[in-house]
Amino acid sequence: MSNPTVARARKNARELGDAMTRIRQLEDMTVGDLAELYRQLYGEPTRTRNKDYLRKRLQFRLQELASGGLPAKALAKITELGDELPERWRIRQAEKDKLPMPEVPRDPRLPPAGTVLRRVHQGTTHEVAVALDGFDYAGRRFKTLSAIAKLITGTPWNGFAFFGLKAPPADEATTESTSQTETAA
Repeated sequence: MSNPTVARARKNARELGDAMTRIRQLEDMTVGDLAELYRQLYGEPTRTRNKDYLRKRLQFRLQELASGGLPAKALAKITELGDELPERWRIRQAEKDKLPMPEVPRDPRLPPAGTVLRRVHQGTTHEVAVALDGFDYAGRRFKTLSAIAKLITGTPWNGFAFFGLKAPPADEATTESTSQTETAA
C-alpha cells in the first residue's frame, strides 16, 4: 500500500521539475513574475508587492509541493481544531471544502442598518446612513466611518469617536431606527 503523501510528492515533483532549480530562479524574477507564480501556486492573488516576502512564501510553497504537502494526520488535526484556527485558515478551508463562509461578527458599536447618525461640525449638520455593507454620506458609499470623518474635518479621526458611538452595555439591547449624536465642535 502506497503512502498518499509520497504519491502527491512524486506527482508534484513531475509537474514542478526540480524544486531547488525553481527556488534559485526566484532570485532573478521581477515582482510581477513572483506575483503571477504566487497566484499559480496558491490559487489566489497576492495582496503584497514585497519582493522578499513573496520569495519566502514561494520558496515555502515549492518545498511543500515537492514534499507532498501536509500529511493526512496534520490535515485531520487542522480540521479538528476548527474555530480555534486563525480566520484566514478557516476561510481557505471553507472554500476548499465548499462549506459556508464563517460569518464575520458585526462591530457592537455599530447601530442597526437604517440608522441615521447626525453630527454637527463647525455649524454644519452632517447625516450618515448606516447600511449593511458600509455607510452612505453625501450621495456616496463609504466602507468606514473614519473615511467620512476625515472627509468632513480634513484630518484623520476615529469614526466611532467622531460620531460618539460606544459599545452598548452587555445587558442592554438597543433597537432604535434613528439615532442622533450631536456635539458641537
